[in-house]
Amino acid sequence: MLLISSMDKMWISFGSMGCMLLAMIFMFFVKNKLKNKMLKFIFGLIAYILLFIGFITMIYIVFNPTKA
Repeated sequence: MLLISSMDKMWISFGSMGCMLLAMIFMFFVKNKLKNKMLKFIFGLIAYILLFIGFITMIYIVFNPTKA
């Protein structure tokens, strides 16, 4: 298991929250602003990938111990 410092966990969690924020913004545009079906698909796919990355990194942060 990879042990990382608390500060590194903080920065990784900020990146995870940023991925989730971008996913939320992309989904807003897909649902409300975009009319082109191809752009909707591309932005939706990017949003779900970002949401998945944010979820996986947040699970890693929560369940991984820190270096003392």
